[in-house]
Amino acid sequence: MSGAHGKRLPRSALFAGCLALGSSAEPARSADEQEDSAIAPAAPWPDSFAEYDAGLGDTPQYRAIQKRLGRGWNTWDSRSVLRFVLLPEGLTVDLGLKRCAWLDEGHLTEALIGRDSADAPHLERVRPGLHALDGSYVALRLEWQGLVAHVEAGHDGDDLVVLVVPQAAPEAAFELVVAAALAWSRPGAVELAAGGLEARLPNATRAIHIDGELVADPHTRSLLPHRVARLDRPVGVSVGRRQGVDAIRKALGRQRAAFLADAGRFGPQRDAYAAVASGIAWNTVYEPRHRRVVSTVGRLWNEEYGGSALFGWDNFFLAYLSALGSRELAYANVIEHLRGHTAEGFVPNDNRGNGSKSWDRSQPPVGAIMVREVYRRYPEPWFLAAAFEPLLAWNRWWEAKRLNEGLLAYGSHAAPNPFAEPNVRTARTARYESGMDDSPMYEDVPFNPDKNTLELQDVGLTSLYIADCRALAELARLLARRREAAELERRADRFARALDALWVEDRGYYLNYRTDSRRFSERRSPTLFYPLLADVPSPERARRLIEHLTNPSEFWGEWVIPSISRDDPAFEQQRYWQGAIWPPLNFLTYLGLRRAGEHRTAAELARRSLDMFMAEWRRKGYVSENYSAINGRGDDEALHSDPFHSWGALFGVMAFIEAGHLAPPEAPLVEPRR
Repeated sequence: MSGAHGKRLPRSALFAGCLALGSSAEPARSADEQEDSAIAPAAPWPDSFAEYDAGLGDTPQYRAIQKRLGRGWNTWDSRSVLRFVLLPEGLTVDLGLKRCAWLDEGHLTEALIGRDSADAPHLERVRPGLHALDGSYVALRLEWQGLVAHVEAGHDGDDLVVLVVPQAAPEAAFELVVAAALAWSRPGAVELAAGGLEARLPNATRAIHIDGELVADPHTRSLLPHRVARLDRPVGVSVGRRQGVDAIRKALGRQRAAFLADAGRFGPQRDAYAAVASGIAWNTVYEPRHRRVVSTVGRLWNEEYGGSALFGWDNFFLAYLSALGSRELAYANVIEHLRGHTAEGFVPNDNRGNGSKSWDRSQPPVGAIMVREVYRRYPEPWFLAAAFEPLLAWNRWWEAKRLNEGLLAYGSHAAPNPFAEPNVRTARTARYESGMDDSPMYEDVPFNPDKNTLELQDVGLTSLYIADCRALAELARLLARRREAAELERRADRFARALDALWVEDRGYYLNYRTDSRRFSERRSPTLFYPLLADVPSPERARRLIEHLTNPSEFWGEWVIPSISRDDPAFEQQRYWQGAIWPPLNFLTYLGLRRAGEHRTAAELARRSLDMFMAEWRRKGYVSENYSAINGRGDDEALHSDPFHSWGALFGVMAFIEAGHLAPPEAPLVEPRR
């Protein structure tokens, strides 16, 4: 969510990453042994700011989870969707392209989803297809400089098989460059072998076979050991057993059928599951700095943010999304996100692969809400114990740092920052903390440097905080933390009483309050429905709120829910948070409707969200960051939207609650399995 974190839309420049070949003379060590001898992080990441809590989740259960997740072939390296990596060894098989034409050669060495090829025709265009979470089946369509090719990859036992099929007759000739190396300085070596390549790993040798017409071309841009094949017909690659194109096609057919059969357990939601799972899988990577498998918001964000990008509220949503298909990935996504908390105890706005993070600001407090829902699906005590303390510290931080005359406001404060970020303690960075950077709700609202907050008592933030307190209190009771449970309930009740002061009877709303001008704000967004999620309004007030939601002149319509009311002057812009439809707004409003017992409206919101999401997936293979509230498209020219952003799958996940595949948020929690 570009705007949802104070992020700018990623540039399409290629990321200058490095793949290193280990020396064949290096003593044979396993990948785990190699990692255990890891050197200190590279400058400029001082140890005093290396705020990654290695102790969080340091249990036998979690160590085993990361070990199991980090095995096998998958698109683990964030820098290219045409790079297949074997973990834990780090062996990579890279696909590249070369265009051979008179005075007009081109080279494609890495490919990502969503590069803006409309503005730069030399860039690739990737249409993502199905992607199993474990990498057992992967498919995409690639367009580049006149070439159209279909790429499939998958497992055949422990082997990797890849098929590249050119689908259009281009004007120029094209070559497929198949390269191999050892990523992240893993031990081993790769060299040429008859008909392909050979990788010598510490504990095995892996043959890389190519079924295609090999040619001698010393002028590719790859500096890695590689082979070149003409791409005027299908080319197959197999790692392990030598297999021809026909055998590879059959193996991939089996894996595709297996993926769809697994999705079939969701019945009518089969296609929706395939889209949701693929939305997460394409952006689940191996992050080498901390040696972990984690889901990210998107590869373009990772490229721009120093190798990986975790964001305050996004990544809690990603944990919940991944819980639909994988218990272990859901646990990993929660724990790895919480490990990035700052020394002050809050989860930062962004946490970057280069070691930088937002030391001055957080993001909306949805952590305990999402952890409760992950636990509801997979109730295990060690997981609760691992997550509870950082969530509690974050909850206490909000009251200590973001009070504005008794209610909460978004803010930004001075904090030590070794990366010398120039823009902190401003209205702009306070809006970044909201996750809704340019929302008209915050237009012209001043920043008070004495309070370190915007001069706006925020209904949405206060409601999420109350819901966070109540969710965390539930978890505390399950852990027999009675003192903390009582503390959290008292805090929730105190803020709920304070929130009542923002109810405006003649408007039928809780409205944000300007503490500078002493008046209510008339700018309305779906965050004003969050009191439903916090169990704050009476049944009568809840009814009036829902009347506003379902009023077509305000928020309802064919495409819902716009990020600002339809009668707001900013709505027509449909750019970013000025009218576009955003996944977390729909999802959090849906959860609130369920908790308020308004199941019919919740079901309709889930249906409309799913229809919009699936239309874009079927049309373009996109899981978009935000969608137009005028035509329901994620690629509308008015938008400022990443075309493949993991949290877009929130539009689809509500249907699984409606169908009973995920427990509803109003269901009671069960005691953890002992």
